[in-house]
Amino acid sequence: MTALTEGWPEAPEPLPVAVVDNHCHLDTRIRGGALIPVDEALDRAAAVGVTRIVQVGCDLEGSRWAVEVARREPSIVAAVAMHPNDAARSETLEADLAEIDRLAADPVVRAVGETGLDYFRTGADMRPRQQHSFREHIRIAKRHDRTLVIHDRDAHDDVLAILDDEGVPERVVMHCFSGDAEFAQRCLDRGAYLSFAGTVTFKNAEYLREALRITPRDRILVETDAPFLTPTPHRGEPNASFLVPHTVRSMAQVLDADLAELCADIAANTDRAFGGQWPTRVANVS
Repeated sequence: MTALTEGWPEAPEPLPVAVVDNHCHLDTRIRGGALIPVDEALDRAAAVGVTRIVQVGCDLEGSRWAVEVARREPSIVAAVAMHPNDAARSETLEADLAEIDRLAADPVVRAVGETGLDYFRTGADMRPRQQHSFREHIRIAKRHDRTLVIHDRDAHDDVLAILDDEGVPERVVMHCFSGDAEFAQRCLDRGAYLSFAGTVTFKNAEYLREALRITPRDRILVETDAPFLTPTPHRGEPNASFLVPHTVRSMAQVLDADLAELCADIAANTDRAFGGQWPTRVANVS
């Protein structure tokens, strides 16, 4: 592998059983930082036991890129959508949704998302546009038999109300689960998988750890949301898929679970959540 891009954390100890980063943004940089080239990002992740990735689009450009990179790299599958904040701002929303519908038909696309509601950054006047977009994404997911990946920030009740109104798709993932144990149960009651990011390692996130504890082992997923939400001990630095082991080890401690067994559960759960297995990446260590 090439030298790690300056400014990125050191790699953790590899996991004993491979897992999947089910939500990553390989095309996104933060604070002006450099991107890790895709091949290097995949090699570094595979070297620590993160052998597959779901690349998630948040707008048309990102969704198209997700499809393109998934066509080139078998260990990546794509998710396509207009992020709720992008949907609220779009002046061509209906055309955007039509393009997401077209992209969702591609065989490399396993999910429609991240869609949903974000009331943190979008004011009340724009919420109807988010809600409309969310409904349309639910319909697209059903039409193409794709997993629905939900972004939910400060909008728990409305997310579930719209899901109930539209009818819950066969496979639903609550991306970067952000609720407490009571909300976790409400999502689980609707058949959702709960995906935990680096936030579950934060000192002030006991409510997330309580949600994790009540989640059945066959409904637990792990993600980075890279380059965001970097787990402890690297909080505040850029995130990447090769840092997933920090989150998984923290989750195993919370659950008092055998690490290898939890990894195997996460891998099997991800296969079910995203409609079946896809090829793994073998790290190039030359």
